[in-house]
Amino acid sequence: MPDIDVDFCIERRQEVIDYVIRKYGKDNVAQIITFGTFGAKQAIRDSARVLSMPYADADRIAKLIPQELDMTIEKAISMNRELKELYENDAAAAKVIDIAKAIEGMPRHSSTHAAGVVICGEPVSDYVPLSHNGEMAITQFEKDTVEELGLLKMDFLGLRNLTIIRDTLDMIKRDTGETVDLVNIDYDIPGVYKMISEGDTDGVFQLESAGMKNFMKELKPQNLEDIIAGISLFRPGPMDEIPTYVDNKSHPENVRYKHEKLKPILDVTYGCMVYQEQIMQIVRDLAGYSFGRADLVRRAMSKKKMDVMEKERDFFINGIVDENGTVELDGAVRRGVDKKTANDIFDGMIDFAKYAFNKSHAACYAVVAYETAYLKYKYPTFFMAALLSSVLSTTDKVTQYIMDCGKMGISLLPPSINESIDGFSVDEHSIRFGLAGIANVGFNLVDVIVKERERGGKFTSFDDFANRMQVRELNKRAVECMIKAGAMDCFGKSRAALLDGYADVLEGLANSKRNNLEGQGSLLSFLNDEEDIHEDSIPDKEEFPLLKLLAMEKEMMGIYISGHPMQEYKELAEKVGVDYTNDISDEESKIRDGDTVTVAGMISARKDKLTKNNTYMSYISVEDMYGSIEVLVFPKIFEKARNILGADEPVCVKGRVDIKEDYPPKIIADSVLLLSDVEAVSAPAEEKMKLYIKLKLGKDFLLDRVMEIIGKYKGNVPLCLYFEESGRAYNANRENFIEPTQELLKELAGLLGEDCIKLTKTE
Repeated sequence: MPDIDVDFCIERRQEVIDYVIRKYGKDNVAQIITFGTFGAKQAIRDSARVLSMPYADADRIAKLIPQELDMTIEKAISMNRELKELYENDAAAAKVIDIAKAIEGMPRHSSTHAAGVVICGEPVSDYVPLSHNGEMAITQFEKDTVEELGLLKMDFLGLRNLTIIRDTLDMIKRDTGETVDLVNIDYDIPGVYKMISEGDTDGVFQLESAGMKNFMKELKPQNLEDIIAGISLFRPGPMDEIPTYVDNKSHPENVRYKHEKLKPILDVTYGCMVYQEQIMQIVRDLAGYSFGRADLVRRAMSKKKMDVMEKERDFFINGIVDENGTVELDGAVRRGVDKKTANDIFDGMIDFAKYAFNKSHAACYAVVAYETAYLKYKYPTFFMAALLSSVLSTTDKVTQYIMDCGKMGISLLPPSINESIDGFSVDEHSIRFGLAGIANVGFNLVDVIVKERERGGKFTSFDDFANRMQVRELNKRAVECMIKAGAMDCFGKSRAALLDGYADVLEGLANSKRNNLEGQGSLLSFLNDEEDIHEDSIPDKEEFPLLKLLAMEKEMMGIYISGHPMQEYKELAEKVGVDYTNDISDEESKIRDGDTVTVAGMISARKDKLTKNNTYMSYISVEDMYGSIEVLVFPKIFEKARNILGADEPVCVKGRVDIKEDYPPKIIADSVLLLSDVEAVSAPAEEKMKLYIKLKLGKDFLLDRVMEIIGKYKGNVPLCLYFEESGRAYNANRENFIEPTQELLKELAGLLGEDCIKLTKTE
């Protein structure tokens, strides 16, 4: 049987499964099992646990295995010298590793297939053995075996973009009263196609990758047919046809057909074979195939069955004549196509059919692509709010789409206990951050907050909020996180004051609740006026510095909302002469592959990796006020910048731009410094700065250690060593000039004392 794939809104997928169970019967429907296998790290940990090895020892072995795709224990031993030595010299570790190697790749546990559902005319247990995963029956055979048995497998897939469309329509209806009927929208709006042709497709289904954006800029689609073709062509294999397709679309007079009979079939795609349906139509119109036989040809071609295809070549060209001379299949020659042309056409079909796409599939995708583009074009604020809500747990995506909002002129408002819902929402012409996007604030708590707000009105103070929520499960951690994120700024208190006083308010309410036994009430509670509940008991306090507030926002939400830390360093960055990340990423930029650039910003992400030479390198993301860019820090630079990469201060990266088609630009770092250190290092240092180091009486023996430290920070700034015991000073030679970074100064001060280190300007 064919398997049938259907996409549904992610949040309503279970409703579809419940529906087929009701329709066909509980015994006739089952989900499909999958088996998880032992990976390298998991095999180590499980083997160690069974052998009663201490967790810390097992963890140390597991962490020596690089976190890479398709990593095996054997491969890890050959890559990591420390792991190899441990295996050769530690008997206990060797035993764990040997057992882990034996079980690596074997089934470890079973789970449920993400999409597959089997539907039978009779009870599923009549065909396959069953197991149970909670209340739902699951097959004990994997999907391939289920298909081979001839059962019907439905793939009920959850598609995030359908959820985005639903949420956008719901918000439009709720906030404006307008009902948008996507079934009857206009599919020929020039503005929508102009937006797509300009590559403004962030959030648009199937069209938001860098490669697809570039393709759309070349293709300049003008109708839905162009988008259908674009989705079909932008895949491995068909991509080879893209230049021909784009050229023929721009110059239709250049389109050539191998035979006139191909024109009505291929004219819609400018002479290029794009769809499987076109192959089926070619064999039907040129050789007289039936629908069923045409589909068999398509299937044989797509599965690369060469013996079947060569047999079909003869049928396609010459047709089929039975023993009595009756023509069962005309063939191309009988229909007026010469043998050579028929051969050429069949060769073209074979080459193409290996990667041909189903047009009906592409058309469905194109409709969803147009619908998302339509909503972005006509209702940008609502669409972007729904889009952001769909990636609430993925910080990188949230950051990317927020930057896209900025380009569209849509501002982002901070979360508010009185205005926000769980996800992002529209507040006039801006987007309000959702409460569920704050760390440690769950959807259940947000639901309670919103319902209480709807019941009793907005919260007037923190005391009012705490009183009205005290019967709920309101934990201190969630409250603290909401304060740090700025969700309670509406109470008119500084975040410093709220963080200092919220625990006392909650503790007081808890004590009061404990003291009031069931059936009893405090006398004061009857005497107090109801408005006392709304009194604000938290004393005022001076607010934190802006950088601390921003750091808290970044920690709680993954982004900065009240501002950006680089704002304070903007003047210094401009003085240093940095390139902005959005200029590097802009395709219209004058910056080209291999150019040297300098960027300054905060390190927003970092991933260290062990190389084959047993040294470390790092992938970092540097974020300025205009965007972010990935930076590769190779081992030599990593060793010098190791401490800087962990600092909570802006860095300055100088390096070479690496621009590859279909991938975002990267920077290969030549140096990574704290931005505060750059001014001293970047100028002609011999004239600008000089570092003086004093070795006090009896401290001459520390000279070797001093030289070891400065050896890690070589640069352009001269160095002078003064020995107090002899009273003599020595200027270091050029090869011992340094970069006077904060890390260097801290190390030297820790060794010799702060009064022995002095960095001064020279005339």
